Amino acid sequence: MALSDQVDNYCERIGPEFWSEPLNALTNAAFLVAALAAWMIWRGKTPDDLPALALIGIVFATGLGSFLFHTFATRWASLTDVIPIALFIHIYLLFALRRFLVLPWWGAIALVAVFVALSPLVIAGAAPVVGSTAGYLPALLAIFAVGGLFRMRDRRLGGQILLTGVIFTASLGCRMLDGPVCAQMAIGTHFLWHILNSIVLFALLRVLILQRAG
Repeated sequence: MALSDQVDNYCERIGPEFWSEPLNALTNAAFLVAALAAWMIWRGKTPDDLPALALIGIVFATGLGSFLFHTFATRWASLTDVIPIALFIHIYLLFALRRFLVLPWWGAIALVAVFVALSPLVIAGAAPVVGSTAGYLPALLAIFAVGGLFRMRDRRLGGQILLTGVIFTASLGCRMLDGPVCAQMAIGTHFLWHILNSIVLFALLRVLILQRAG
């Protein structure tokens, strides 16, 4: 399979043309807005927090990469979509373990390694039920696990992480329903995944910044 091969994964796509997924393409602007809003908080609260700035940049790259995927719809474009998402998940988890749960570096790195090792098992077990959305279930479980433990240290910010997990659950539902509702809803529901997911990423960044700001 060549990187230039076309892919057709979403209900809205009706052909190989650049604008065959207008809603799926344009709603990626929500990621850019999320990154800008997080950057404004970062600039005012913790302008010396380079890890948070890097994560904000990754969210911005996610919006650009997803736009490329939903316009060019090729295998190479899909890489510009999934790579930033994977980077955000693992880097954010590392710093969440460090800052929210106050783990030493070796402990945080070890737990991220365990997360990487166990994720394929979770995905394989859930894929027959939820399809490709199973790829995001490890991240959802991590949000609830870290959020629950963090809430015991910081009731307010930990609760916000848990609420973010609820929003992410709804977001995953929209992603999963895109195919099943296609016959009744030609535009599908994937665009809602973009909008809700941008809220999730902003909320996660906001908590990371506010926790660092004290």
